[in-house]
Amino acid sequence: MRLNGEIFAAIRIVLLSPVRRRLLVRQPRFIGDLANFLLRVVPQAKRALRSIRERARAIPDPLLRREALSSIETKSYHVAGAAVLATFLPPAAMRAYVNVVAPLESIYDYLDNLCDRHPAVAPEAFPVLHRAIADACDPNAPLRDYYALGPIGDDGGYLRALVTDVQAHLRNVPNVEALAPFASEAASSYARMQSTVHGASGKRLQACRSWFDEVRAEYPQLQWNEFVAATGSQFQVYAPLFALFDSGAAGVEPAYRAYFPSISAIHVLLDSFIDRAEDREHGDLNFVDRADEPSEFQRRFAALAGDAEAKISRLANARAHRFTLRVMALFYLSHPKIERERYALEADAMLVEFERCVAT
Repeated sequence: MRLNGEIFAAIRIVLLSPVRRRLLVRQPRFIGDLANFLLRVVPQAKRALRSIRERARAIPDPLLRREALSSIETKSYHVAGAAVLATFLPPAAMRAYVNVVAPLESIYDYLDNLCDRHPAVAPEAFPVLHRAIADACDPNAPLRDYYALGPIGDDGGYLRALVTDVQAHLRNVPNVEALAPFASEAASSYARMQSTVHGASGKRLQACRSWFDEVRAEYPQLQWNEFVAATGSQFQVYAPLFALFDSGAAGVEPAYRAYFPSISAIHVLLDSFIDRAEDREHGDLNFVDRADEPSEFQRRFAALAGDAEAKISRLANARAHRFTLRVMALFYLSHPKIERERYALEADAMLVEFERCVAT
């Protein structure tokens, strides 16, 4: 797996960059928290992924096996990032949180690969496939035929096993029923996002704009690409899950409302920022390329960061969420693709604006 390689390549960029080092030392206890993340959480995430990879290798259908293994090998970075909030849990709870997040993130990444790269997944299959996310987050949900509308092929029970893994770990979490409605809402929006951005190439942009027109009154502070990007994040599930571990059921809804839409939009916009060349190669819709101009995107990114910081400050354990937002920006904007695709100047400008907007 490429997990360690990608993370340590990003750390090298961080340590060699004055802009990034400044962000490291600006927040009290950031370096210590970062060390805990790297030394405690990342190894646990890597251990959790090993058994998932072994399952993926046993998938009978070659196309499904290819996409499952690809989602693990090329997106293991996602699993470590998804588990970042575990940094602020005691050891047993940290392991329990990672054991939920690793298979759940693997569901997200596997389904994303099916929607992006499998040649026989029609848009009408997306909502059925993505029901696996909501079911995984509800320990009482029955298993379904997630491939009912495609793709055809035997996955050897791989997707169902991931769902039951998440469910089994969640059964040990007190008051887990508080999470289910928010996970269901997030999964529904995520499925619609996948269907919208992977529709007919000539109609994707208008479909995104039309969707945003339906909800514009609820999110007057957003632009269309920011809203659709926000629906594509997993953090509106992971943050409420962390709140459940950290402070109980009362923290679930505040965490969901704090992360969606601003932090969730930041997450996917950063992912889009580093994936621009890849998305152009594959003809995929990219949310950053759709911004009118780079300076406008940087201004909007800064506005989202300022809004996210304000919402984080009202959450229980604001330190954990503040750390997560900073790690998200720091590591995406230090990813090896930044150097490879020559995005360094843009990334530096974004980090300067980010630092200005989240300074405390």
